[in-house]
Amino acid sequence: MVTRLLYLTRHAEQDLTGARESDAGEPDTGLSERGRRQATLLGERLRGQRFTAIHHGPLRRAAQTAGLVAAALPEVPVYETDLAGDHLPHDTDPVGLPPAYAKFLEQFSAAERVDGPRVTAAAVRRFTGPVDDGPTGDEPVREVVVTHSFLIAWLVRHALDAPERRWLGLNLHNAGLTVIRYGPAGPPNLIAVNDVAHLPPELRGTGLPPDYLV
Repeated sequence: MVTRLLYLTRHAEQDLTGARESDAGEPDTGLSERGRRQATLLGERLRGQRFTAIHHGPLRRAAQTAGLVAAALPEVPVYETDLAGDHLPHDTDPVGLPPAYAKFLEQFSAAERVDGPRVTAAAVRRFTGPVDDGPTGDEPVREVVVTHSFLIAWLVRHALDAPERRWLGLNLHNAGLTVIRYGPAGPPNLIAVNDVAHLPPELRGTGLPPDYLV
């Protein structure tokens, strides 16, 4: 078994003025100018590491982010997958939650409460844990996943073996970097969470409430 280093990032800032509907009837937006700068800087941050793949969800903001990251990693294959899409990760029981969280969960349909956790469980099977085969020697397998806040929050919760409801309240910066190490022995290790060292201050905290900027 070979160690996996999973590099997770939320898509860069989206351009809300250019929204169009996705195949599922949801707003599908590309990147803003700031978002393109964020994604480019993220790619530069990752340059120099050996990656086996870049995966991204089907929405335009994720695909465009992955494309700009891939420009700094020109020999790394890029794959689109629904597993990295924007899904409700868990049909969380609102009983006992703060009112704001309970109200947030009310927006999801019965179908989303079934389909989202199913896809997320498949994403956990695909992207977590050590891998059976990889580079020779002690070289870990490194993969990039360009996705959305929900999946990253769920994978952080999963790595910590925290209660299922604790995916709520984990909010991710656009183009922030979260890295999880899955070794052959022992539990997963969080190497970085919401790391935005590659972004200048004016490009941090986008897509989040103002008091998230520290």
